[in-house]
Amino acid sequence: MKNKAVLEIADVKLIAAAAEAEALKNNWPVTIAIVDDGGHLLWLQRLDGVAAISAHIAPAKAHTAALGRRESKIYEDVINQGRMSFLSAPELAGMLEGGVPILKDGQCIGAVGVSGVKSGEDAQIARAGIAALGL
Repeated sequence: MKNKAVLEIADVKLIAAAAEAEALKNNWPVTIAIVDDGGHLLWLQRLDGVAAISAHIAPAKAHTAALGRRESKIYEDVINQGRMSFLSAPELAGMLEGGVPILKDGQCIGAVGVSGVKSGEDAQIARAGIAALGL
């Protein structure tokens, strides 16, 4: 049997603070969502000025990245390359760039999803949050 790391609230707060700092540094109004490895919401933070829909999109991106154990952009690319049937994939609603898995020792322990600015910028914010863990 293997042991697997899990996110603790201190980790979640560290990720959220670093993601928020990246967003504020660039004046990007976003929503930041952090989920566990099962895609269950641990943190939702909606910055001032972001569109309300982002509070639905960010958790969906995080959920997709956690369940798929890969960045949500991969699914967006598959669909954009013509595999439209992938839109019917169960449990994956956030198939847009901006969801990034948190990997430790080869295992997915959660994910960060960001929504509110350009997709690449959303992903940049998510990666900045994860980088705070030193992984």
